[in-house]
Amino acid sequence: MSYEELVFDVFARNCTSRPVMETVAGRWGILTMAALRDGTHRFNELRRRVDGVSEKMLSQTLHALERDGLVVREVRSAIPPRVEYSLTDPGRRIAAKLTELIELLEAEMPGITLAQARYDAAKDPAVVPQQPPR
Repeated sequence: MSYEELVFDVFARNCTSRPVMETVAGRWGILTMAALRDGTHRFNELRRRVDGVSEKMLSQTLHALERDGLVVREVRSAIPPRVEYSLTDPGRRIAAKLTELIELLEAEMPGITLAQARYDAAKDPAVVPQQPPR
């Protein structure tokens, strides 16, 4: 049986797609891939773009995405050597969907913020729900 004939089911506990889903859909994976959708970046450029990610976490995320075939790490011969990261074709397709998710989430934030305030007020009557900032 070839890889093309395998059936993957991310809901199945032992499916090999699950760890890939965890990398891609994790906080740093989603943001790193969305940042790389803008084009090729060096490590420190990515670190500045993905505000809050530690050097260690970004490095681990990039290694995992590279292993999964979603990111390419290219070392350019220069002094000092220049390392750049970019998306592969599958990485670009996945990053496009992740970017749609990010945009949808950001568009829904006013309602989400209001729902959170209402929820918190119901749990603690001392909290007064306010309209979300626009």
